[in-house]
This record gives sequence, C-alpha cells and structure tokens, in this order.
Amino acid sequence: MTPESPLADRLDGLLFFPVTAYAPDGALDLAAFRAHVRAGIDAGAAAVFACCGTGEFHALTPEEFTDCVAAAVEEADGRVPVVAGTGYGTALAARFARLAHEAGADGLLALPPYLVVADQQGLLRHYTELAAATPLPVIVYQRDNAVFTPATVAALARTEGIIGLKDGVGDLDLLQRIISTVRTESPDEDFLYFNGLPTAELTGPAYLGLGVRLYSSAVFAFAPEIALAFHRALTRGDDHTVQWLTDGFYRPLVELRNQGRGYAVSLVRAGVRLRGLAVGEVRPPLSEPAPAHVEELAGLIERGLALVADAPGTGV
Repeated sequence: MTPESPLADRLDGLLFFPVTAYAPDGALDLAAFRAHVRAGIDAGAAAVFACCGTGEFHALTPEEFTDCVAAAVEEADGRVPVVAGTGYGTALAARFARLAHEAGADGLLALPPYLVVADQQGLLRHYTELAAATPLPVIVYQRDNAVFTPATVAALARTEGIIGLKDGVGDLDLLQRIISTVRTESPDEDFLYFNGLPTAELTGPAYLGLGVRLYSSAVFAFAPEIALAFHRALTRGDDHTVQWLTDGFYRPLVELRNQGRGYAVSLVRAGVRLRGLAVGEVRPPLSEPAPAHVEELAGLIERGLALVADAPGTGV
C-alpha cells in the first residue's frame, strides 16, 4: 500500500455513487450528470465514485468514461475526492486507469475481472499489475468472481498502490478473518475496508461491529436526506433511529430491490428520476423496473422522508 495515501485520509463519511445520465435517445447526457454530481456534493457526500457499478461502467465507451470522470472532477473542484471505476481484463483495466488519471481522478475502484473465474494467484497478479500500471491508489472490489482468501487480501494490502477492500460478498466470517489476517501480517498498514453490499445500510450495524465504518449508499443517489439521517444515527450509536429507518424504509426497499434482476442499478436510477432529475433509462443488458415497482418506490421514498422528519430523538 502507498504510505500516507492522500485519498485514504479523505475518505471519511458517506460515499456517493452517481448514476450516469443518458438522454432520451440513449446518448450520454453530461449536463444532467453534472447536475446529479453537483447535487450530491452539495447535499454532503464525502466522495464521488463515478462510473462504477451504479454508474454502469460496463455500458460506457472509453470516451464516455473519460468525459464522465472529467465532469465529476470539475464539479467536485477539490471539495471531495473523485474515485473512478475500472475493470475488465488486466490490459483494459490499466487503460481505463490511465484514462481516469488523465481526467483528474483521485483514485480507482477496481471491479472484478470480466467473465473468467480465476484462482487466487491469478487474481493477485491481476490487481498487482493494475496497481503497478497507475499512480492512482486502488480500492479492490470483492464480489461475484473476485472473492479472496485472507492470505490473498494480506498480499494485496502489502502491494504498493492498493489501499483498501470493498466487500460486496457479505460473508462476515470471511471478512473478520480477512481483517484479522491483514492486521497480523501487515500491522503497520492503514488498510481501508468498505461495506459494498447493494443496500449497505441494512447490514451497516453488523459491519460496524467489525470496525468497518465506510460504506457506499445507493439511497444517497436519490434520497440523500434519508441516507444522511441513517449515517448520522449509525455513527452516533443512535440504535433507536437506526431501527426506525431500517424497519420503515430500508428493509422494505431491499425487499423491493430483490424483486427484479439488476434493480440494484435500475431502481436507483428510477429513484433519481422520481426526485426530479431526468437521467434517462438504463442501457442494455439491464432493464427498467416494472411500473408497479416504480410506483412502490415512490411511496417508499415518501415514507422514508416522513420517517426522517418524525425521527425520535431529533438527532437526525
């Protein structure tokens, strides 16, 4: 890991993963994307993770990717760091990393390699070669076909340029063993951990019990008022409000999200549209949520905002 990474020092708070905005004809809509990023920063985002999972990295051309990252950097204007996604095979991941660096990004979120299921040695080689190919600090995203043993994560933590692990698996036993192994084998390293599950708030208390405070909030993209209220309650140890928002908003949201494939992305985009910003529809191969589910989401947002307004303890 790079000693005293400036990015690591700046990642403290709620992490914003904006959707990538498209025009009615499906083309990139940079004006709407800029408005989305600007609104998130103004609302209190601690960082912008552009062109990652929620931002449909998989659906963007290199040129569109570069334009979006550059736009996010310009809108952030140094107020918060901008982290860009990268992925596919090693060569393409390195290419996107270079594009992100040229566009002014502060770091990278390395998504799993495309398609192949590799062994631990191959995964380690992939991420170490990516880290060597860029001056940007790298956060490795554990999910799907990139699930690591504790020993592999310890090796990643010792790799110059790799500063953290985002966990999208949700196996707390595995994550505890990873944290313990890294702490034992790399005791001088300030390695970062992130809760990267699709609706991270639902598992926030469990991850916090392992010392994992950082998480990506999909809800922040369309209801920052709710996301920030929950984050404040969680970090203050306000269990009553955490349970209040979990029972009344987050659990029903997860149950809705689980009703369709790709809803972790398309439902978020629908939420952004419901709050008044025209960001277009998802690109193939994802599909738009069913109209009944969008209507249900609208009711959930309304309920969540009311819960925040009436939250016990007035601390939120």
